Amino acid sequence: MTYELFLALLGFAFVTSVTPGPNNMMLLASGVNFGVRRTVPHMLGISLGHAVMVFLVGLGLAGVFKAWPPALTVLKLVSVAYMLWLAWKIAHAGAPGAGKAAARPMTFLQAAAFQWVNPKAWAMALGAVAAYVPVPSVGAYLTVALVFASVNLPSVAIWAGAGQAVRRWLEGPGRLRVFNWTMAVLLVLSLWPVVTMEL
Repeated sequence: MTYELFLALLGFAFVTSVTPGPNNMMLLASGVNFGVRRTVPHMLGISLGHAVMVFLVGLGLAGVFKAWPPALTVLKLVSVAYMLWLAWKIAHAGAPGAGKAAARPMTFLQAAAFQWVNPKAWAMALGAVAAYVPVPSVGAYLTVALVFASVNLPSVAIWAGAGQAVRRWLEGPGRLRVFNWTMAVLLVLSLWPVVTMEL
């Protein structure tokens, strides 16, 4: 990979990681409801889970969808169902420190697994492999995955930090309820790419 191509990959990874999407909407909500410290496993799960996804897509996982088109339909159905469930959880999250035993931030494994039903994560992985790997090789796919992991973590941390920054302002139950429902609606709206996604 040339120096110019590497810089272009860094830019692509940053822009796609820091812009709004399902991961960042959930991190913003998690930052508000649980704070940055308790959201760290969620952030690590996103970054490392997506890096693994990029590497496996590079090795040919996307070819499964081309070889067996019903797999894409299954992915869409699972994505929609899981994201609707997450939106419901966000909408009904309790106030920070309210002592709700059931209210917990997403775990590392949950966040890593979520990448497989996140349409933006698929678009990022497929775009990176297609555009920034001129000569297919395990080393090239690993490089792209490592770049994403290193750029993604600080990018998504911005969203959790922003959530924590407005946490005090949202301490009133009315404001928090409006915020959580807004995040839930935005997450549901982000489902549109799932319906139109083609691999």
